[in-house]
Amino acid sequence: MPDDAAISDPVTGMRAAVVARLWGELQRVRPEGRALIALDGFDGVGKTHLARELAEHADAVGGRALVSVGIDGFHRPRAERLRAGAGPEGFYRGSYRYRAFFEHVVDPLRFGEAVVPAIWDVARDEPVPKRPRDVPPTGIVVVDGIFLHRPELVDIWDDSVWVSAPFSVTVPRGNARFPRRGDDDPESPANRRYVEGQRMYLREADPESHAGWLFDNTDLDRPSLRHGLAEAAAQA
Repeated sequence: MPDDAAISDPVTGMRAAVVARLWGELQRVRPEGRALIALDGFDGVGKTHLARELAEHADAVGGRALVSVGIDGFHRPRAERLRAGAGPEGFYRGSYRYRAFFEHVVDPLRFGEAVVPAIWDVARDEPVPKRPRDVPPTGIVVVDGIFLHRPELVDIWDDSVWVSAPFSVTVPRGNARFPRRGDDDPESPANRRYVEGQRMYLREADPESHAGWLFDNTDLDRPSLRHGLAEAAAQA
């Protein structure tokens, strides 16, 4: 499910500067070839919107080509997700088709072939036409989504960004897309599947420790960017 989450105001001057700085940092990743970069974070934190901002900035200023992919385009069909379970475990373990993501994005990128950014429309619960996108020899593929540092994915990224905000912020943002869900309290039973599923992910994968950059998106007008432990270690 995309996490645009009520983020529709024009980009402020400070936010634009931080987005520009992040794009400058990302362009240094694997400059000799194609790069695969994750934008990871909680549901509702603003990853999809940040990916769009990066793409718009890249178009405006030039440099390496950017191709955007959302892991939400590789959801399992609703019936499969229900079979995986309605609780946190089902959300974490059974939401996505990672084999299809490798087949359509990861492997083609490594072999210099076109990538397919999406195969499924989660809202309509139906396939979407496969529309291959060429990636130039030094292009950057930015993948936004949840759970992107889980064990079967953590080693595929050339680098990654952990987009953060507390659940007290991300749950209301996420719920803004689904008014019938209603309760903005992260500890509400209505939010248990999503919040506890993401806590399970934190315990298992510790994504912040793997990310090259930490993008604090708590205040949309005043985000902050700093190097993560992984990037600091690479530069040491």
